[in-house]
Amino acid sequence: MTPAPLTVPKIALRNVHKSFGPKTVLNGIDLEVAKGESLVIIGGSGTGKSVMLKCILGLLTPDTGSIHVDGQETTRLRPREREKQLHKFGMLFQGAALFDSLTVWENVAFGLIQGAHMPRAQAKEIAVAKLGAVGLTPDVAELSPSELSGGMQKRVGLARAIADEPEIIFFDEPTTGLDPIMADVINELIVQCVKDLGATAVTITHDMASARKIADRIAMIYQGRIIWTGPAKDIDHSGHAHVDQFVHGRADGPIQMQIRAL
Repeated sequence: MTPAPLTVPKIALRNVHKSFGPKTVLNGIDLEVAKGESLVIIGGSGTGKSVMLKCILGLLTPDTGSIHVDGQETTRLRPREREKQLHKFGMLFQGAALFDSLTVWENVAFGLIQGAHMPRAQAKEIAVAKLGAVGLTPDVAELSPSELSGGMQKRVGLARAIADEPEIIFFDEPTTGLDPIMADVINELIVQCVKDLGATAVTITHDMASARKIADRIAMIYQGRIIWTGPAKDIDHSGHAHVDQFVHGRADGPIQMQIRAL
């Protein structure tokens, strides 16, 4: 009998460490993300969530450990190989991070024009279509970001993240600064866009409502390590004291906030 082939994770981190001077941020991260999975990473501020994403993207180089994307070690890629790898990724930045000097459609099409060197007319056509996919009408394409509400800016950021139809999408605090209703709208759009693309998604967030809606699986990072991971449906009865305290927002528990009097 022939054994079933092993499934290669879309993303795999093994014993990843990263320090900045004396401060250790990542202290042995072990994590896998399956192809087509939506993983949400939770954890307090300064626990290493964003640093971990930057290491996966290659914006930071781990001190030790390995990071594989589609089975390929990425920590030692040459610049040309790195550029090719980055085409697999899309990113929705915290605060949308739109360019004020560009119109909405130019923001959405930025990667297509600058990265893929696509003709502007073709890139604009795709940008307008992606704006439609996030519920924005064609007339919005000619506006400047300053003319948009916070919720609309998030939608534009999401349209930019999916413009090149990436295999992997990172969402960095996608609902920060939004009211609960608009946050839920963005969550719904993220779920639908990821499903339509068949993409693998990694989201970092403090928003547990967002985590519950977006995630297939949730992982918690604490003191530079993944301390718990499991299906999203299990998050409210994880049996882990740190996870329980974070999820329910309790001041008392094993996680102690550092408070310094001014």
